[in-house]
Amino acid sequence: MPGANHAPALDQAVRQRTADVQAGVVEDANLLIAEPPHRQLMAVDPHRVTDPNRQVGDPSDDDASHPRSLAEVRPPSIDVLARRAGAALPTLPHPLCVEAAREAVAAGDPDSAVARAEGLARALLRPVVNATGVLLHTNLGRAPLNVQHPPAYANLELDVTTGRRGSRSAHAGALLARLTGSEAALVVNNGAAAVLLVVSALAADRAVVVSRGELIEIGGGFRIPDVLRSSGASLIEVGTTNRTRRADYEAALSTDPALLLKVHPSNYRMTGFTSSVSVADLAGLGPPVVVDLGSGLLDETCPWLPTGAPPWLRGEPGARQSLDAGATAVTFSGDKLLGGPQSGIIAGQADVVAACAAHPLARALRPGGLVLDALQAVALSYLRRDVAEVIPFWRLALTSVADLRQRAQAIGFEVVACTAVTGGGTLPGAEIPSAGVAVDGDHTAALRAHDPPVIARVAGGRTICDLRTVAPDEDAVVAKALAELG
Repeated sequence: MPGANHAPALDQAVRQRTADVQAGVVEDANLLIAEPPHRQLMAVDPHRVTDPNRQVGDPSDDDASHPRSLAEVRPPSIDVLARRAGAALPTLPHPLCVEAAREAVAAGDPDSAVARAEGLARALLRPVVNATGVLLHTNLGRAPLNVQHPPAYANLELDVTTGRRGSRSAHAGALLARLTGSEAALVVNNGAAAVLLVVSALAADRAVVVSRGELIEIGGGFRIPDVLRSSGASLIEVGTTNRTRRADYEAALSTDPALLLKVHPSNYRMTGFTSSVSVADLAGLGPPVVVDLGSGLLDETCPWLPTGAPPWLRGEPGARQSLDAGATAVTFSGDKLLGGPQSGIIAGQADVVAACAAHPLARALRPGGLVLDALQAVALSYLRRDVAEVIPFWRLALTSVADLRQRAQAIGFEVVACTAVTGGGTLPGAEIPSAGVAVDGDHTAALRAHDPPVIARVAGGRTICDLRTVAPDEDAVVAKALAELG
């Protein structure tokens, strides 16, 4: 802060109101006062200052014939830079523009304020065009959603008939129970949470038997043994990596296990000299059988599709078939083959689902109303059997290659045949014929910089935009992004 002996000089400067002084006082007086002139000059060009006591305009300056104005040597106003960033990015909140301006000044590069603000904007969640050919791309949010939520309250935990408190499982949960043929269903916030809650509710401080060939790891290093350890259950491994027999499970019954856990290896495929035990065989051993299906196929026959199950789904176990075979409960994800929001579903016997709902973890793992509303919309579509038209995942997956080629030709670049996959830890090795457009070279970075970003892939030294994962109304975006490559 200026001392008392500075007051006359400051008053005189304000009265004179030269352009330079006025800019300093009006735009950022605190910045002008906080930094002595010699520090401001040093920040601008440290090689021009050798005497820390030299003042701005000192005749000993090697450019004394053209003394530098105060506006030239002081850092630019944070407010001016922030407003400049805001003008370039009108939807970015002003506090984020100020943050970008401060970072630019601190780095000694005020001109980078707009670019830094653009970086903050790019880090926010926003729509992208998925041209990778991976239908359930984990990095892009897995299943795309087409659900609108009105700005209104909902009967999330209210029974509108009685006026009493209701259950948040009475909506989407009840519909999913109907779709899987189970007595009840409970929704939690993801598939791993579903496994954790079931094991915690049914097997805390007891043993759980799992085949060594099913001790899988899903994305992010999340492992089945870690889930069991977190639940308080002890793990009993049976069989070998590639072969597990019914006798292996029978030998483990002497430990009085709480349940037998069968895990579908949905993110890898084992071939060759292998064997595993079916759900029906496990169900005959006595302990409850819980099946983690992972991918979320409700029914192997796909009755919601007019032509039945597509070839690339062959061999994928369904929730209904697992329960019919004797499973006490099944768990699966809502944002994979189901085509819904990120969620986990527990479906099975009513007493098992009730035990899960009553467990203290259930409250910590429960989803919010937006997720349940979106999941209800998806479940209703399955019941109406208009999935192929309403749910984006199925609409994209079932588009004919002929339609994709026609769209690719309209985009105006070289049309190529390619292969899509489901992704998201589902159907490893399964391929879906597709078509797209290609350009020579790796242009993925430039396409990501487009607004909106277009996420493509590189194969054989070419950038490929696979239209299997591009909605028809996004074709124009892909065409424009490719045309701008030059």
